[in-house]
Amino acid sequence: MSRMRSPLLDRPGAVEADGLDAGVAAHYGSDLREQRAMVAGEAFVDLSHRDVVTITGPDRLTWLHALTTQFFEGLKPGTSTTALLLSPTGHVEHVMYGVDDGETFWLHTEPGAAAALVEWLQKMVFMSRVEIADVTDDYAIIWRPGAPSGEHLTRSGDDSLGGHEVFLPRAELAGLEGPAAGIWAYEALRIEAGAPRFGLDTDERAIPNELGWLGVGVHLDKGCYRGQETVARVHNLGRPPRRIVRLLLDGSVDHLPAHGYAVRAGEKQVGVIGSAARHHELGPIALALVKRNVDPTAVLEIVAEDQPTVTATQDLLVDPEAGLHVRARL
Repeated sequence: MSRMRSPLLDRPGAVEADGLDAGVAAHYGSDLREQRAMVAGEAFVDLSHRDVVTITGPDRLTWLHALTTQFFEGLKPGTSTTALLLSPTGHVEHVMYGVDDGETFWLHTEPGAAAALVEWLQKMVFMSRVEIADVTDDYAIIWRPGAPSGEHLTRSGDDSLGGHEVFLPRAELAGLEGPAAGIWAYEALRIEAGAPRFGLDTDERAIPNELGWLGVGVHLDKGCYRGQETVARVHNLGRPPRRIVRLLLDGSVDHLPAHGYAVRAGEKQVGVIGSAARHHELGPIALALVKRNVDPTAVLEIVAEDQPTVTATQDLLVDPEAGLHVRARL
């Protein structure tokens, strides 16, 4: 499916984002001002580049319950949720944010991810009464500040950005009123919240325990699902191989580190940069996956060829000893 250009790019001052976020505005003139407008509850964000999938049928919730890391049985209409699909060895393969309206489970995922997700889900239908459709051509996502008001919403249950996401017909995008903030502003607040983004802050080896997704995208008291053994073992024994960390970057350098830049402690590479942004209060910030045993108090260095080295301090998001409390209770 080809990427569609949002009609909101026709607004004055709009500058299109690139890479994974192409098709929507990076900013409308000032991403720092737009961040402040989001925090104040005055601006929405165009997320129409993300893919949208619907799942209908009377068995949809029990079917999703069996397949995913999340507890779907008894999910009440209007309750937003986050769910992961894992490989048999526990690696994260898909992340989806969704809500059920009583007849349909609506979900959104990363740009370009719906085709592979739908293909995999279709293979798992068997005798279940469910129907799956990629409706990205017809529906779009926007983020609105504040509490929902009867609209379709999706986001993890503890929406750290202080708002909600809305599904709406794509034809209605052009008629949206009010101030808009670009994806740069949204990403800055996401990084501040420590919320990882699949494909940017993860790699093919990532497991939920490393990313702070336990209790958010992974329900720890549900029955068997693909990849559960790895999640449970790491949770019970503690010490995930890596941990996601928020980095506060030295603001004296005028460039942001790009995805994949090396993170070093002394002479050793200990991780990689996921996503980075300029925050309206914190300055330049980033998320990185680093080795579990990196000293949380260590000042790290971000290194790339032909770029000045950037120093960074760490904000702990995942406890390096995560899971050891379970052994202590035993």
